[in-house]
Amino acid sequence: MEDQTKFKLQVKAIYRLLLGIFGLFAIAAFTILVILLNPNMLKKSNSQIEEIAVEYTAVPSEEDFDKIENGIHVRTGLVDAEGLMTVVNNCTNCHSAKLVTQNKMNKERWISTIRWMQETQNLWDLGPNEDIIINYLVTNYPPTKKGRRENLKNIEWYTLN
Repeated sequence: MEDQTKFKLQVKAIYRLLLGIFGLFAIAAFTILVILLNPNMLKKSNSQIEEIAVEYTAVPSEEDFDKIENGIHVRTGLVDAEGLMTVVNNCTNCHSAKLVTQNKMNKERWISTIRWMQETQNLWDLGPNEDIIINYLVTNYPPTKKGRRENLKNIEWYTLN
């Protein structure tokens, strides 16, 4: 008699578990069906996106747009020198100015990089601006001989025991 009651309780527990799993499956199936039938339900409207963009975008005023502080163009981080705006107008249309500042090359390497961008990245013909851009880059971002850090000097080395 005890075995029968135990068995009935186990069957009821399994039945409840199966009903719960089926319920979750039904809810998931219904949700997927609704999303498939109305995919725009999950998208935000353009006005909502614009409101969010206005909240989180710090738009510089026109006077700050080309501001120079301590010899650095604030918006791009490029060195203020002859040819700066030509570089800004031609280079930062496609990539960040940080890509320029992290590279330090000689004239031949800058020219070959520009040719590579023209051949593979759809960079337009720079015309007379090319010489201005290359002179700016070679003057302000030349190769450096110094590595990541100087060699250690005056160190008393010891042996580990």
